[in-house]
Amino acid sequence: MHPADLPRELTSATVPAPDVLLGAVRALAAGPLAQAVESIDREGVYPEGLLRQLAGLGAMSAHLDSQAGAGDYFLSIQAMAEVSRVCGATGFMMWCQAVCGLYLQQSGNPALMGEVLQRHVAGLGLGGTALSNPMKSYAEIESLLLRATPVNGGYVVNGTLPWVSNLAPTHYCGAIAAMDSAEGKGAPSRELMFLLRCDAPGVTLRECPSFSAMEGTGTYALHLKDLFIGADDVIADPAKPTIARIRGAFVMLQCGMAVGITQGAIDSMWAVEAQLGHVNQFLEDRPDTLQAELDGLVARVKQLCATPFDASTAFFIDVLDARAHGAELCLRAAQSALMHQGARGYLMSSDVQRRVRESHFVAIVTPAIKHLRKEMARLSAQDMPA
Repeated sequence: MHPADLPRELTSATVPAPDVLLGAVRALAAGPLAQAVESIDREGVYPEGLLRQLAGLGAMSAHLDSQAGAGDYFLSIQAMAEVSRVCGATGFMMWCQAVCGLYLQQSGNPALMGEVLQRHVAGLGLGGTALSNPMKSYAEIESLLLRATPVNGGYVVNGTLPWVSNLAPTHYCGAIAAMDSAEGKGAPSRELMFLLRCDAPGVTLRECPSFSAMEGTGTYALHLKDLFIGADDVIADPAKPTIARIRGAFVMLQCGMAVGITQGAIDSMWAVEAQLGHVNQFLEDRPDTLQAELDGLVARVKQLCATPFDASTAFFIDVLDARAHGAELCLRAAQSALMHQGARGYLMSSDVQRRVRESHFVAIVTPAIKHLRKEMARLSAQDMPA
């Protein structure tokens, strides 16, 4: 299909005014999403219809450039936070969709920046990000698990990725493979970044073991056997310059999950203040204190969003630090909400109990707190004068 043949709403790529977008997202989160959150969390139901609705609202594409000008990263984070406040799993999938759109937009490949990106923005295409392993590889935590071999007309990719989210048989994700060099061992390292289509020949999706939370996130192990990647699906070759350009935006967008889950935990604390405030006053991390800290973090993230593609080491360290602060605050707020709610928060059906488990995910999803701290230490050492 030619872009001119797409429906008008796919070619405009416009985003509503921030208050309109956020109002629509809040309404969806408070209504249909709130009704589905138990089935998403406890039964592992993948909320595909809700994700498509969120995409239609512009909630996962506000950060992408549009005809109106530069994208609004802070608006995307705000929308993700509104959803994560109700359901952390859906907020996480919004991040997956948002960064996959970022890959397509930044590819420079007309085959990906046309109809593929337009369908993605509209929610007709849904995708994830298979960059957990590459990000750990660049941080010298583990080796790349996919390998690409140049062949006539493209590349053949083999390997297995254990955890990739927001997938289904018709979905796709951005991925990176180490390139086998024709020059043999000792040649400069090079990686291929590409769009991995789940319905392509050679791709198998395998169910993962059950998680303590985030069950409804469409998470699979991906097994690739002689997967052919042609020029139309290449995001970057070599991959490192593109990763260096988008790494700050990639990590920064995750702050939406932490902000939303933290705000939901604070909401739960205020919900019992009238009944239990006389005894809860003796707990640490009271809701007003946590709210002030969260508001400070949000202000900091908003400032970072003004320059999402700042390539400096200092900027990336600031992004990593904000992301770490968000994860640590999320853990504290969820734990404190449990203490404030007492026995009712210990019920498996409690939203407080769910947020405790969701906060653990924010702390361990790539980049995990330990990964963030390792990178900050490494980059700070590199940036120090000799």
